[in-house]
Amino acid sequence: MSTLSPAASVRQPAAATPMAFARAIEAAYRRNGRSPAGALHTAQITPSQMTENNGRITARQMETLSGAAMQELDDEALGAFSRRLPWGSYGMLARASITSPNLGIALKRWCRHHALLTDDIVLKVSTSGDSAAITVEEREPGKVGEFGLVHVLRNIHGLACWYVDSRIPLQGARFPFAAPPHVDAYGVMFPGPTLQFDAAQAEIRFDARYLVLPLRRDEKALNQMLQRALPLTVLQYRRDRLLVQQVRQALGNPAVASHVAESLAAAFNMSPRSLHRQLQEEGASLQQLKDEVRFERAKDLLLRTTKPIKQVAASSGFRNEKSFMRAFQDWVGISPAAFRSAA
Repeated sequence: MSTLSPAASVRQPAAATPMAFARAIEAAYRRNGRSPAGALHTAQITPSQMTENNGRITARQMETLSGAAMQELDDEALGAFSRRLPWGSYGMLARASITSPNLGIALKRWCRHHALLTDDIVLKVSTSGDSAAITVEEREPGKVGEFGLVHVLRNIHGLACWYVDSRIPLQGARFPFAAPPHVDAYGVMFPGPTLQFDAAQAEIRFDARYLVLPLRRDEKALNQMLQRALPLTVLQYRRDRLLVQQVRQALGNPAVASHVAESLAAAFNMSPRSLHRQLQEEGASLQQLKDEVRFERAKDLLLRTTKPIKQVAASSGFRNEKSFMRAFQDWVGISPAAFRSAA
């Protein structure tokens, strides 16, 4: 169903995928008594390139090579596991997950059903505080190998982005092996603030709020996607579906709350027009979010402090006590004083 396709940007070299991954696929052919010559030729990878210790190929070449290998070897795991994952295996997992109400349930279903295909690894989705993690535990440490672990994590991360049609930035990635000679490629494949090797197990981490996002794909979209290899270029999903939450968080910062749309848009590397449009697509508006943040701040001050109403109004971003009391009454249905007394 899917292939390795490193996240690319205009600043990244055209050829960033380690040749070591192509050699891992070549080894899978050899173990099956097959020749990889046809697939390598289709991917325009020459025999001399295959011998380059620190050689690189493009994302398109890797997609072509692994797509051909999956079908020729009838193994979507590309030799990573003790038994083949026949062509269509990952499509079956996707079909079992596509009806999930949100991303968290879809990923948990994917991981649970993956165990029916192979017992070489155990995939888990977990949360800790504000972070979510997808971990890959090897039954026999070292058996799956670098390429297999990278392949699994890239697949599930790419699928997660596709499910919610959103870029899901990583907070970090860990791997249970020493940093390889091509370690710089990991910054392209798993971009994030932290990258750790020699860890207990393979893992990617991201903001847990993505788990509650609804799936934006249906059976028709899945059928279309399964006709080709799933591109795992995370940056192809320019939109981040957590924009509402991120804007709300930024507005919650007293230093940012009074900023106009231009300042907020600049903080998210977009134009004010794009900010308003994307918020509208997510069913919100900047003014609505500003009001929500101000009222949540006011409620918190009313409940946790004994500050006079006038000070609560000023601390919540209202120009005066009168406008605050009128707005609070419209929003909550009772006056600030009554709200405080009822608590």
